[in-house]
Amino acid sequence: MVINENFILETINMVKLNKLDIRTVTLAISLRDCMHPDVDVVCEKIYKKITKYAKNLVEFAEEIENDYSIPIINKRISVTPISIVGEACESPDYVKIAKTLDQAAKDVGVNFIGGFSALVEKGMTKGDALLMESIPEALAQTERLCSSVNLATSKAGINMDAVLKMAEVIKKSAELTKDRDSIGAAKLVCFCNSASDNPFMAGAYCGFGEPECALNVGVSGPGVVRAAIEKLPKGADLSVVANTIKEIAFKITSTGELIGRKLADRLNVPFGVVDLSLAPTPEAGDSVAGIFQAMGLEFAGAHGTTVALAMLNDAVKKGGIMASSHVGGLSGAFIPVSEDAGMIDSVNVGCLNIDKLEAMTCVCSVGIDMVAVAGDTPVSTIAGIIADEMAIGMINKKTTAVRLIPAIGKKVGDKIFFGGLLGEAPVMAVNKFSSETFVNRGGRIPAPIHSLNN
Repeated sequence: MVINENFILETINMVKLNKLDIRTVTLAISLRDCMHPDVDVVCEKIYKKITKYAKNLVEFAEEIENDYSIPIINKRISVTPISIVGEACESPDYVKIAKTLDQAAKDVGVNFIGGFSALVEKGMTKGDALLMESIPEALAQTERLCSSVNLATSKAGINMDAVLKMAEVIKKSAELTKDRDSIGAAKLVCFCNSASDNPFMAGAYCGFGEPECALNVGVSGPGVVRAAIEKLPKGADLSVVANTIKEIAFKITSTGELIGRKLADRLNVPFGVVDLSLAPTPEAGDSVAGIFQAMGLEFAGAHGTTVALAMLNDAVKKGGIMASSHVGGLSGAFIPVSEDAGMIDSVNVGCLNIDKLEAMTCVCSVGIDMVAVAGDTPVSTIAGIIADEMAIGMINKKTTAVRLIPAIGKKVGDKIFFGGLLGEAPVMAVNKFSSETFVNRGGRIPAPIHSLNN
């Protein structure tokens, strides 16, 4: 690409006026060599390895920001699923390991650390079960720790025993942090087909098949996409809109890969992937819902929203894949309620509900995301919501996820407040009819016929 004055001015405007940024640089660190029968030794090895590899992450990221004048909003770490690491202990203490991870994250200065995770789509080992039991206490006693559990895949089906267990874990995580508007549940996500190189929280972890250490990047730019659409003639048809999004996605991804590779070189680690997900923030103008409005929908959730999201997601991927040979992670638009001012507005005016968010999940990665529900929502209802999202991912061979926050002491219409990137959320209504008998059947829902594709 020839760099000219117009290109330079366009990039400056994207950063200064339209909130273009690198949403996260996430250092993935394998902890497989930290296994040991003694949990104290495990904790010591974990702390030493994280602080060794990540000691310069924040400093070097800030230098790159200054060199290129591109903001890097979050610096994060992901690690090997801790259920696997801790399972080697004769007397596993997952809360102790969680505190070690949190302390290491604090000492190197990152925002979050992900990987307090388990992969249980086909069944649970003793280590998986112990980790899942420990999640509420671990999240209540830490600040930077994030947790995820993979409950289903298109190959294995849906582990309904684990779905019900995680519904209980979510409820308890909310209860143990009720003095902070149940923030524990906001740092916990349930997946179908989780991605092992995902740089975004709360679901980031360093999966098997990943190198010893790698630098993954999550780009953003919903404000840039919205601004580009708003500049189009009012009568521009949707193919023109899609092509415009592709062009912008190419530029956003090129920027993300440039920053990621420069930082990886400075850290002397391999460059991993660019995640093409459009990630909003609570700031005005940095909203995925705002893109829908620029397209012509009055609010996110109006009829036509699902097809608008499908077009957006597809165009971002088409543009991004031309800019990078290493696209990975989730690479699907995020529509979190609490983290997107436009989504909050849509809920407040009555245009957006959980059923519409579930429908939108068919064409994005994380549909029921940062959604607050009443604190007295039954565990069985939470399990039913999770299972529905798992089914969408399983059948469509894609990643889907749920971050649901049962706001203890709150009812529909109330609000919870986290501040910062996590934002605030209105408490949304759920279906009042029971799922209890169904979800308590347990067992494993078989994988669909198209899983037999070897």
